[in-house]
Amino acid sequence: MKALVTRLDSFGDVLLAGPAVRAVAARADHVTLLCGSRGAPAARLLPGVDEVLVWDAPWGGFRPPDVDRADIDALVDRIDADTALVLTSFHQSPLPTALVLRLAGVAHIAADSVDYPGSLLDLRHQRAPHAHEAEAALDLAEAAGFPRPDDGRLRVRTPPPVGDLTGAGPYVVLHPGASVPARAWSPERSAEAVRELAAAGHRVLVTGGPDERDLTAYVAGGHGIDLGGRTEAPELSGVLAGASVVVTGNTAPAHLAAAVGTPVVSLFAPVVPAKRWRPYGVPYVLLGDQDAPCADSRARDCPVPGHPCLNTVTATDVAAAVEKLLGEA
Repeated sequence: MKALVTRLDSFGDVLLAGPAVRAVAARADHVTLLCGSRGAPAARLLPGVDEVLVWDAPWGGFRPPDVDRADIDALVDRIDADTALVLTSFHQSPLPTALVLRLAGVAHIAADSVDYPGSLLDLRHQRAPHAHEAEAALDLAEAAGFPRPDDGRLRVRTPPPVGDLTGAGPYVVLHPGASVPARAWSPERSAEAVRELAAAGHRVLVTGGPDERDLTAYVAGGHGIDLGGRTEAPELSGVLAGASVVVTGNTAPAHLAAAVGTPVVSLFAPVVPAKRWRPYGVPYVLLGDQDAPCADSRARDCPVPGHPCLNTVTATDVAAAVEKLLGEA
């Protein structure tokens, strides 16, 4: 049986699909993961994936492309599967993707859907209210005939050695960036946290992407080690795996830390519900006002002056949360 799993969102969303992918892989002969370009680096880290098919959908992502008939036709020609799971967030419809899969000749398609699917779905599943995204994906896989083969935690392939980046000895990672501004702690607060953690005796590594080098340099200052722009996805997984604790917002490294088993201090802006997107399967401390006016707004830019849901969190709060998780470990 050839199976296809789709998750067309970002890096972290694809990581949260990992347990469901493993469930499919336990029963299928070949598993293709269809994802967007932002999720592709995560897809290549997931156990159980035989092939990664990258396509940016006009109905997904922060900057969706225009509808292009030739592009959709080319995707239809590339899809080769007998059965498919269409994984989406609780607020997304799977039906546009299901239509493309039907055009590609996929015989059996399963998805969570609150909309009438017509002939687009063979299994129209209803997710449990308030289910975590990883749990919802696992529940759909089980309903489609792919029961859980393991503990259902997030996982990635074995990270590469990263000692040349991390140096010797224990360390804490602080990742100050986020996929959208509404989910980011301020650079000033992040820099304060680095100083406070360093004063408490921790080595602090500051991570970020190539476009975040100015941010990571500022946050690291003279007290942290700046790794901005120096880690692709596999190397970042190694850096996070070696950390005692990871401090980050609700963004991809929170889920990557969970996938390598590292505790997380989660600076969680409530623009999406923490119960669905919190760090999954590892010890964590959730910081941030979950009842702020921006709650459940899905805002990309903070709609409240001063970004109070996160900027009321202090460096001392973060240092105390780090110590709490270290004590539990």
